[in-house]
Amino acid sequence: MIHVNDATIDDKTVLEEMQYHPAESQREAMFKAAEALIIGELLKQRATELGFEVTGSDAPATDEDYLDKLIETEVYVPEATEENCRIYFEQNKEKFTTSPLLEVRHILLAAPPGEDKPRMEALTIAEELIRQLKAGGDFDGLAKAHSACPSKETGGSLGQISKGQTVPEFERVVFSLEQGLHDSPIESRYGFHIVWVERNVPGLPLEYEDVREKIRDYLNEKVRHKAIAQYIHTLIAGAKIEGYDFSVSNSPLMQ
Repeated sequence: MIHVNDATIDDKTVLEEMQYHPAESQREAMFKAAEALIIGELLKQRATELGFEVTGSDAPATDEDYLDKLIETEVYVPEATEENCRIYFEQNKEKFTTSPLLEVRHILLAAPPGEDKPRMEALTIAEELIRQLKAGGDFDGLAKAHSACPSKETGGSLGQISKGQTVPEFERVVFSLEQGLHDSPIESRYGFHIVWVERNVPGLPLEYEDVREKIRDYLNEKVRHKAIAQYIHTLIAGAKIEGYDFSVSNSPLMQ
C-alpha cells in the first residue's frame, strides 16, 4: 500500500499498472509501475489545487487531460537560441550527413527466431559457404542454391540500400563493413546472412541550414524533458509519500 499525501494507491492498482512497464524482472516492473502511479497522482493533485478540470476524483492517476495545461502553467521551458543550435552543430558535425549507400549481395540461410537447433544448423551451413567463397567459390551459384531470399535469382543482389531499409540488427553490422566478403555470418531475426559489399558510398556532410530546424526541435525537446523532470522532483520533495522510497529508484528521472 502506497500513500501519496491523502491519496492511497493499493497493491491491485500497482499490479494492473505493471503491464505497461516491461522490465527484466517482475520486481523492476513493480517499481516502475509504482513510480509512474505516484508521479501521476502528484500531478493530478497539483492540477486540482490549481483549479484545473480533472476527470474526477477517482480517475486513474495516469490520465493526462490536464497535464499539458499544468506544465504550461508551472514549468518554464526555455527555447533553444540560434547560438545554441550553431554550437551544437559545430560540436556534432559527424551526426549530420546524408545516409551512406551500400551495394550489397547476400545469401540468407533462413531459421526461425527462438529455435536453437535450426539456427545452429543455419549458422554451420553459412560458415561452410563462407569457407567455399574464400576458396574461390561462385557467389551467384551458391546464392541460387542456398539462399531463402528472392534475391537469389539475381545473384543475391539487394541493390543499393540506405539506412532504415533493412532490419536494425542487420543494419548495425552491414553499414560498418568494408568492401568485399564479410568473413563471418550476420545474424538477424530471419536467420544468418552471408554478405558481400560491392560498393560503399559514404554519407556527405550536410550544411547547417539543412538541419537547423531539426537541431532546434531536438534541443527544445531535451530541455523540456529536463525541465519537467526537475518539476516532478519538486513535487516529490514537497509531498508526504509512504510505502515507496524514491531515493533508491533506478529510474533515469531520479538520476
